[in-house]
Amino acid sequence: MNPIPIRSHADFEQYLGKELGVSDYIKITQEQINQFADATLDHQWIHVDEDRCKAESPFKTTIAHGYLNLSILPHLWEQIVDVQNSKLTVNYGIEKLKFGQAVAVNSEVRVRCKLTSLINLRGISKAEIQATLEIKDSKKPAFEGTIVFLYHFM
Repeated sequence: MNPIPIRSHADFEQYLGKELGVSDYIKITQEQINQFADATLDHQWIHVDEDRCKAESPFKTTIAHGYLNLSILPHLWEQIVDVQNSKLTVNYGIEKLKFGQAVAVNSEVRVRCKLTSLINLRGISKAEIQATLEIKDSKKPAFEGTIVFLYHFM
């Protein structure tokens, strides 16, 4: 899938209320989980202790941090939309985020996005994106929420 080119507020407007697309799947590895644990100082055993997880975890394996799943959103978003002609992009907020299911190590995830709101704030486009992180071969998503970006188009 080629990302949708967005060069202006008007380009975005044509997708209002529509699904923008679905990213490719990305595999969540133990190395990513360990690096995220190091970066965030969150070394809870459910994420990093493979032997203990086999013995004690209800998942029987390590799971990705919820915020690791959230942190890959920009990478997956860029597979769906190619925002061009923006001199500045701001991650403005996250609304109604709900983690629905743990992501076990070596699972594959992808994001599905829909443009639910677009407001012109004196030349700055405020885009609200309904994002759902899907887990391959699972009915429940890892998370659902509204991601809010500000785009300063030239």
